Amino acid sequence: MNRRDMLTLIGGAAAWPVAARAQQALPVIGILGATTLEENRNWIASIFQGLKESGFVEGQSLAAEYRWAEGQYDRLPALAAELVARRVAVIVPVGGTPSTSAAKAATSTIPVVFNMGGDPVRLGFVASLNRPGGNLTGVSMLVVETEAKRFALLSELAPAAKLIAVIVNPDNAQAEMQVRSVQAAAAGTGRQLLVLRAGTRDEIEAAFTALMREGAGALLVTGDTFFGSQLSVFVSLANLQGLPAGFYQRDCVESGGLMSYGASFKDSYRQAGVYVGRVLKGEKPADLPIIQSTKFEFVLNLKTAKSLGLQVPDRLLALADEMIE
Repeated sequence: MNRRDMLTLIGGAAAWPVAARAQQALPVIGILGATTLEENRNWIASIFQGLKESGFVEGQSLAAEYRWAEGQYDRLPALAAELVARRVAVIVPVGGTPSTSAAKAATSTIPVVFNMGGDPVRLGFVASLNRPGGNLTGVSMLVVETEAKRFALLSELAPAAKLIAVIVNPDNAQAEMQVRSVQAAAAGTGRQLLVLRAGTRDEIEAAFTALMREGAGALLVTGDTFFGSQLSVFVSLANLQGLPAGFYQRDCVESGGLMSYGASFKDSYRQAGVYVGRVLKGEKPADLPIIQSTKFEFVLNLKTAKSLGLQVPDRLLALADEMIE
């Protein structure tokens, strides 16, 4: 080996620790998911879009650790503990209340930036919307607050449905609040409600058997993390039974469901990503007000409406943000 080769080798070896230190210096965020990567791939992309807007790019100025419970919520506390042990800079729960609860229980010091459907104050995650006060902040998509609107839109789409089934997850902390919201919306409309509860795949199928037996003319699927992982089941069963169904997430309409109304998941997760970036730059979650979604989408599948024999009123056609044909 000549002298030039030797110097090159020594210089390269000296640079290795520097490169390693630079890599280690990247801030690491921990993604804590209640379900699977595949089910949340779009929302992860939205989080990183928000981070990019804040000046952070994965692999360049940011690293990420992922933990997925794959629908087994009892695994979330241990997965959250792993991220705490990893000393991540921020924990980002994906999957609403279950993953946020696990993150909150795992640490009172590492910042947590969530995106959830429920009211974080009512659920006990933060002290107030304007000043969260602890190590948590994030986005509320106002799912419960929009249940009444979903019911009204579904009722207008299915005027012949005198009995409308409403399905809630009894394991959801806001299930009874969701029921009361829809009951208030139905009062005085001449519509009757059939409230069904399901917390497992088998119970969802049993609920469909019950609603068909009772002669329900439409189905409202309330917002819930578990339901979000079962939306394809709801869509296929509803269409198989020729049942108009309303959802809170546009994905169902894209896969054949009749309608959805709710906050834009894409925009809400992007906003959460912006907040993660602000925390990485030194802002404290306690001082970052909870963001309440302001971008809502009413999406209609006209092909499904036609297959169900529904005539979509001109008013709803004008209101729709997007129509799938």
